[in-house]
Amino acid sequence: MSTRRAVILFWQISILVVILVVWQWGFEWSRALLPKAYVPKILDPYFVAKPSLIWQSFLRLGCFSDPAGLVACVQSTDNNLWVATLVTLRNTWWGFLFGSVSGVAAGVVLGRSDILARVFGPYIIALNSIPRIALVPLVILIFGLGDLSKIATAWLVVFFVVFFNTFEGTRAVDRDQIAAARLMGASELTVLRTVVVPSALAWVFASLLPAVSFALVGVIVGEFIGAERGLGKLIIEAEARANASEMMVAIFVMMFVGILLALAVQSLQSYLLRWQPQFERSA
Repeated sequence: MSTRRAVILFWQISILVVILVVWQWGFEWSRALLPKAYVPKILDPYFVAKPSLIWQSFLRLGCFSDPAGLVACVQSTDNNLWVATLVTLRNTWWGFLFGSVSGVAAGVVLGRSDILARVFGPYIIALNSIPRIALVPLVILIFGLGDLSKIATAWLVVFFVVFFNTFEGTRAVDRDQIAAARLMGASELTVLRTVVVPSALAWVFASLLPAVSFALVGVIVGEFIGAERGLGKLIIEAEARANASEMMVAIFVMMFVGILLALAVQSLQSYLLRWQPQFERSA
C-alpha cells in the first residue's frame, strides 16, 4: 500500500470514528456542558438513535440474536431484514434494468431520426414534466401492492434520466465518422453498431450511476405508500412504533444496497469503456 493511500485511509477511518463517538455520546456531553437552549436536537437519540442501539436493532431485525436460530427466525417473520432487503434489491434491479434498456432504446431511435424526435418530442417533455412521485398512487392503483408496482415506479424514474442522456449522446456523434463509415459502404445498422453506440456509451453510463440511486428511491417511495414487504415498509413500521434505531438500520442497509449497485455499474462501465484512457488501468 502506498503512503498516499495509507494517509487517505487513515483520515477516512479517523473521520468515521469521530462521527461515531459524537453520535454515541455527543448528546449527553452537550446536555452536561451547554445550556438547554443550545443542546443540538440532531443528536437527540429519540430522533437519530445511537450507534449502539442501531447495532442491537440490526442484530434483532437480522435474526442474529434470536434464540430460535437464524433460519427459524427468517422463516417465521414475513418482513425481516433479510427478506426486506432481498425484495427491495430485486425490485430496484428490475426497475433499473427495464428503465435503462427502454431508455437507451428510445434514446437511440429518436436520436437517429429527426422525424420521430419531432413527433414524440413534445409528448416526452410533457410526460417528463410530471413529478414521478405524483404518479406512484396511480401506479399502485393499476398494479396493486405487490412487487410489480415498485418495479413500474422505478422504471418511471429511471427511463427519462437514461433516455435524455442517450438521446443527446446519439446526437453528439461526430458526423465525419458517420460519413466516413458510409463512404466505406457501411450499412445503417453497421454505422449504429460501430460508430453511434460506442460514441454514445459515455453519455449512457454518465446517466446509469444516478439512475441506480433513482431506481432505489422509486422503489422505496412505492413501499412507503403501499407495500407488503421491503425496506420502505420496514421504515414505515418502525416510524409507527417511534423506533428510530430500526429506521436507521433500514436506512444504512439501503445505503449498502445503493453502494453495491453503483459498484456493479462502475465495473460494467470500466469494462465496456476500457478503450478510454480513464478506464485503461481499472479494466
